Parts: sequence; C-alpha cells; structure tokens
Amino acid sequence: MVDKPELLAPAGDLEKLKIALLYGADAVFIGGKAFSLRSRASNFDLSDIEEGVTFAHKLGKKIYVTTNIFPHPDDMDGLIEYLKALEDIKVDAIICASSAVIDVASTHTNLEIHVSTQQSLTNHKAINFWAKRGVKRVVLAREVTLEELKHLKKHAHADLEVFIHGGMCVSYSGKCTLSNTMTDRDANRGGCAHSCRWNYDLFKDGEALNKTTPFSMASKDLQSIKYISSLLDIGVHSLKIEGRMKSIHYIATVVKTYRALIDELADDIDVDIPKYLLEIKKAENRLSSHGFMEGLTDVNQQLYDLRSEQPTQSFIALVLEYDATTKQALIEQRNKFKCGDYIEVLSPGFDPVTFKLETLSTEDGETIDVAPHPKQRLIIQTPFPLKPFDMLRKPYQN
Repeated sequence: MVDKPELLAPAGDLEKLKIALLYGADAVFIGGKAFSLRSRASNFDLSDIEEGVTFAHKLGKKIYVTTNIFPHPDDMDGLIEYLKALEDIKVDAIICASSAVIDVASTHTNLEIHVSTQQSLTNHKAINFWAKRGVKRVVLAREVTLEELKHLKKHAHADLEVFIHGGMCVSYSGKCTLSNTMTDRDANRGGCAHSCRWNYDLFKDGEALNKTTPFSMASKDLQSIKYISSLLDIGVHSLKIEGRMKSIHYIATVVKTYRALIDELADDIDVDIPKYLLEIKKAENRLSSHGFMEGLTDVNQQLYDLRSEQPTQSFIALVLEYDATTKQALIEQRNKFKCGDYIEVLSPGFDPVTFKLETLSTEDGETIDVAPHPKQRLIIQTPFPLKPFDMLRKPYQN
C-alpha cells in the first residue's frame, strides 16, 4: 500500500466546484474575478469563494485560489486587499506565477503559497529557490518527464504537483505570445485566444505546402491513466486535472475515474486499465496522448493537420431531486433524449448503471415522448434510487 496523493480538480463556478468535490476530488482550484489567468471566464467573486470554501471544509476538503497573472503596473492595484480577503475567507492556498504577487502575499498575509506552472519549474534548484522563500508547493512544468520527476522528488524541498489530465500548450509551459500578437489578447493575463488551434495555410517560397488539409500546431490533450501507478510510486503530493472552463459532465467523469483508479492502486488492487481508459473516453472531445511522461514529444503527441474537437451530446440531464416514495426523479435536461432510450447513470455513490427510460413528463405532469429543450425540468421514473448531482447520459458507443 502506498500513500494517496491529493487529487486536485478545476472549477469555473460553484456548481462545478461542488460536482468536483462530490465526485471525489480532495481539493479544487478556482479563479476569482481578479488576478487570475482565467478571470474573464470565472464566476467567483469573494462571496462565491467564501461559499465554496465553506462547502469544501464541511467535507474535509480544500480550495486553492489562482492569483497567477503576470501583472503589469496597473494590475497591482487592490492586490493587498484582495489577498487579505482571501485569508479572511480561509482559502487553503493561493497559486502564484509572479514573484511580485508572492512577495506581497508573504509580506502582508499568512496564506499558503503554491508556485504556478507558469514559472516553468523543471529542476530542483529552481524549486528550492522558492522553498527557501516560504513556498509550500510547486506546480511543475508540463515538460517534466517521469525520469526527471524521480530526481526532483529526491532533491526538492517543496511538495510537487503534477498535471495528469487536460489541455496542453504548444509553447513552453504556456509562455505563448501568439494570442497577443494575432488578437491583442494577452495569454499571460488571462486572455488566450488559442491561436495555435486555428487552421493555417503553410507556405514555402510562395507555394502552399498543405495541399489538402489546413495546418495547425496544437498539442493533443494530456491523459495519464497508464502512468498513475508510476506517479504514486514516485510519491508526488498532488495530481492535477486541468479544465476550469469544462462542463460539469467532463469534471464528474474525469474526477471519478481518476479517484477510483488512485484508490485501487493505493490499496494494491489489480487494476483493469482498459476499463478506466474506456470511462475517460466518455468525457473526451479532443484526441489525447501521454504528453511528456515518456520524454520529449514527437509527431504523435501533436495535431499538425487536423482539429480533433468533437462536441459530445452524451450528457443528457442532471438529477435535481429524487422522491423515494414515488421513485421519481426531477431532472434538468441538457441534451435531447426520448422515451425508449437506454440511459446510463453517473453517480459519486456507485459504478455506472443503465436502465431503459419508460416514462417522461413535464413538471406540470404532462406526458411527453421527447425532451428537446435544454434546461427544461422534467420528471422520470427510475428502477433504482438517485440523488441530487447524479448525471444521466447516453451509453458510450465506441
């Protein structure tokens, strides 16, 4: 048996925060409306952060807040007050990229500080530089390999956090200026336009080299199911999932899959890797690879000639309430489904199970055959109990 690392999940709003924690995350990282690289996409004001912290702490879990912009002079206004407010709310740590933000936090608060992956930390001397300045944890660059990670674990004086799932960057640890140059949106201040994923024509001496398909330079998403055992053996402190802008279905599926895998590995249970690979596919909408786990990447980890996004409509409803007397569930529809469909239930409390939908009605009791309206509240009969935050989806077809 080995010690379990922390499973750290993303959340872009309070609903996603609760989903991540209920489906098995030990901690969640969020961004506020200021000083965060995803500030434009975040719904967390200070009152929301406080509600999230209260919810997490009741479960014995943690909330980390990103303060990870590279600030220009005007971006420093209000920083001290904001950090003190986070301290009063009792967030468990802040994640910083800039030494300026770290210095302010160290001087004016007692907040636990984690250094962001934006610092591109890849060696133990750089890690120990920050450890000497009171940093508790470092989020390693995505470019660190498993072999390098073994060395870092032996020589680093701070806790190590490693990305295991989600988006990768075509540039080094996210230090990209394509978005700045092409769209005037600063990637290192929260405005990345994902220019690397656009389609381009590639020319040499005035002649297009891509005759049939457009060129792109994006990386495949990271997926580490086969490498979790190695990460547990190395003894990293935290395993991080990327995706604050992802859906609740994505977060629930990915978090629950890694949660179950980590628990089985830590308990020395024989692991069915193909089962976990199949489960993680239910949330994927882009091609994935092992990233830098095995060393420097090659063409197989990139998307040079295609975009792989395939929006999934498998997530069909979120359970809001369940009546044990009538065996009926009140659900909120997300994608189209109909009577007669087979439906799979994703739940924090049990393995996925499938049933055939026999009845469907509106909240007013009107019987219907098809649910075509997103966010419509509907009532269904189920052959087993459900609970709030369970999810309904169409069974995966390979």
